[in-house]
Amino acid sequence: MIELVAGSKRQSVLVVDDEEGVRRFFARLLTAEGYDVHVAQDGPSALTLAAATSPDVVLLDISMPGPLDGLDVCRRLRNDPRSRLTPVVIITAHADREQRLESIEAGADDFMTKPVDCGQLLARLRYSTRLKQYTDDLDSAASILMTLASMIEARDGQGDGHCYRMANYATRLGRALHLSDADLQTLYRGGFLHDVGMLAIPDAVLRKTGPLEPDEYALVKSHTTIGDELCSHLRSLDTVRPIVRYHHERLDGSGYPDGLQGDDVPLLAQVVGVVDAYEALTTRAPHQPAHSVSHAVQVLRAEVERGWRSRDIVETLVEVTALDDIDPGARPPGVHDVADGSTKVTKDKPARRRRSSTAARKAASRPSKRPLAVKQKAKTD
Repeated sequence: MIELVAGSKRQSVLVVDDEEGVRRFFARLLTAEGYDVHVAQDGPSALTLAAATSPDVVLLDISMPGPLDGLDVCRRLRNDPRSRLTPVVIITAHADREQRLESIEAGADDFMTKPVDCGQLLARLRYSTRLKQYTDDLDSAASILMTLASMIEARDGQGDGHCYRMANYATRLGRALHLSDADLQTLYRGGFLHDVGMLAIPDAVLRKTGPLEPDEYALVKSHTTIGDELCSHLRSLDTVRPIVRYHHERLDGSGYPDGLQGDDVPLLAQVVGVVDAYEALTTRAPHQPAHSVSHAVQVLRAEVERGWRSRDIVETLVEVTALDDIDPGARPPGVHDVADGSTKVTKDKPARRRRSSTAARKAASRPSKRPLAVKQKAKTD
């Protein structure tokens, strides 16, 4: 059962407690303080209401009847990318050390015991809602930056949907490499933002059809450090910065901007770098035609032999791209879909079964029916 308590303020609190008297007490107290209050009496209804209302703070009792207690609810909120940053305050009649530790391990941000000190509760709520607002502002800024990054493909003549394909292929490659959910989310954002520094490169250079002059090539290479600087102002993009800065590094130290070698090149940057090179080879650009998949695979394998790229990453990409079920004109699943390992499939296009390694190799030897995308302005870039 879910109860809704009318309120008019922007900041909202979800109160979850199996005792009606406790729910009504918190509803009166918080509504009087200007909060928009929602209340739920059990775990399942709490999760439903959290998904529907996106509260700024959750006040959560531990002991509740039914299939989910408060700790179960807290864990599920933390595992859902839509609510993973929502502050959760555990409120319980029990104050033993073991329960506090369990609450922290479940992902709770704060812990209070009943009977609650109203002044202390309101102070903690004010802090928690401010924290949530700061987090939302950072996410909004990051979303704006990702939108700007997707505009790059229109400026430099890259194929439509380049950023989406980069994000999806990088994520699929990361999943095939058995990377963590957190790494998959970083790869998704990194796929969008890897070239965000190109916003500072003049159109005349980006759209040049002939070979770049040395000074022009140096300008293009600077997009890595410019992009890193842009992302440095958003703490929510800290994990993406190594991808933005280092996706053009090579394992033998011949890449840019810092000439990193071997394991010093971050793994996620290596993943995006391989996808980036594949996209550059298989997408038509002002300075080159689109090459076949078989040619792209030959080039990448040659770069492995030269010591530029990881053999494991390249060979895994060969298998991943052989599945090739991404529509270049379609919007991909959201970050939350990617992060939890699921794949969104349109209703009129059923999901394809994974082909065997033999089928993957055969597919890799056939010309591509659909270009994939990226830039590489210099012949050796």
